[in-house]
Amino acid sequence: MHILSKISTWDEEKEYLRKGFSSIVGIDEVGRGPLAGPVVVCALSLKTKQCVFDAKNREFWQSLRDSKQLSHTKRESLFLFLEEHFFIGIGRVSAETIDRINILQATFLAMKTAISEWKRVSSYGTKSKQEKVMFLIDGDKEIPQISIEQKAIIGGDKKVKSIACASIVAKVLRDREMILLDKTFPNYGFAHHKGYGTKEHMEALRRFGPIAEHRQSFAPVKKCLRELRSYGVEI
Repeated sequence: MHILSKISTWDEEKEYLRKGFSSIVGIDEVGRGPLAGPVVVCALSLKTKQCVFDAKNREFWQSLRDSKQLSHTKRESLFLFLEEHFFIGIGRVSAETIDRINILQATFLAMKTAISEWKRVSSYGTKSKQEKVMFLIDGDKEIPQISIEQKAIIGGDKKVKSIACASIVAKVLRDREMILLDKTFPNYGFAHHKGYGTKEHMEALRRFGPIAEHRQSFAPVKKCLRELRSYGVEI
């Protein structure tokens, strides 16, 4: 049984390797809570198939932890390291789709896309039909309607190293997208708050109204739309 700590470990991965699994894939999402932008999911696994690491990169290996515990600069430097040492699959679902199917289903959809992409880049299934893969998911819900071996782990990004690594990749990619969005719509401050409902964001939303990348099904955006329409604004 894991003890919650600030530093994640490889204990979960090693346990499944001992049980005969050939790959352990960590899955985490970023962007369920914001009022704008996509939800992004990363699914990744070590290329080595073992939790054994080269000494020359010791500092990088030791730095891998939940993305929320790292600075923007550190996440960016670790991203390049992760690209080199992990098979990575990414799933992304837009604000429009989030509004259409709800954030939970959008997150599951992004997870399934990330898994499919991971299978492609890792060449899963091309070497042996007996290849066993375990998917470790951050949170309390397993992915429905998909035929995989999986385990949901509450607080997994703080406990399980592969999930922590997935959180870094997903965070970096989503942040980059929101920074680009900020260049197109500089009035909203997306580069700073990344779409979350900060005071700055709420003031901009009330002043300028929502854009297409805002999630209209989320209460603060819905309220803003209702108020604007009550004033006769066509939006």
